[in-house]
Amino acid sequence: MTMRFCRQAFALAIALIAVPGRASEEQPRPEPDTIIFAMMSGKCRTFKVGGRDLPCRAVAFSQTEEGRANFTIAINDPRDDSHIITFSGDNGRRPAANVYELPIDRMLLKSKDRPKVDGLPVPSIQMAMGLCRQVGNFVTLELSSISCTAVDQNGKNYELQYQSDGTPMAVRRIKRMRVGSPAVSPYDDMK
Repeated sequence: MTMRFCRQAFALAIALIAVPGRASEEQPRPEPDTIIFAMMSGKCRTFKVGGRDLPCRAVAFSQTEEGRANFTIAINDPRDDSHIITFSGDNGRRPAANVYELPIDRMLLKSKDRPKVDGLPVPSIQMAMGLCRQVGNFVTLELSSISCTAVDQNGKNYELQYQSDGTPMAVRRIKRMRVGSPAVSPYDDMK
């Protein structure tokens, strides 16, 4: 990985990790801790919001200990280094060994204009309906593609078509703190 990609990955990881502490009006309680974080190396063939093409600079997957999963896209916006859009959902499933599907129920929108908690923008949460589909061999960290489509409560469309460049994913597992049945993850077979 290049140093620039590592810096982008680190910035995206910081933006994804839940910040405990003060709650905002949109998030009445702290979000559960992230237990899986995966950076993907490749290219967005398509990334559109409301029909407008946006350039993405990085794509990541994360999952909380309660099972909420996120496909997060950092937007290459020279005017806003906090411009991030996340497809978020619960109840992910693996219909085949090399496929992970995540039903989307909300979009998380971050920008420099959002209120901040501990220096990080708090996302605007838009209820949505959609699906993300990740294809690849997760045990060997070989991602092929990610496709996401969603429509938010205001009728705005979101579309992502992402293609891997063949570089293995960088996956970090973080120790689970809670007990109980774990949520379905695309990385379940990993040791």
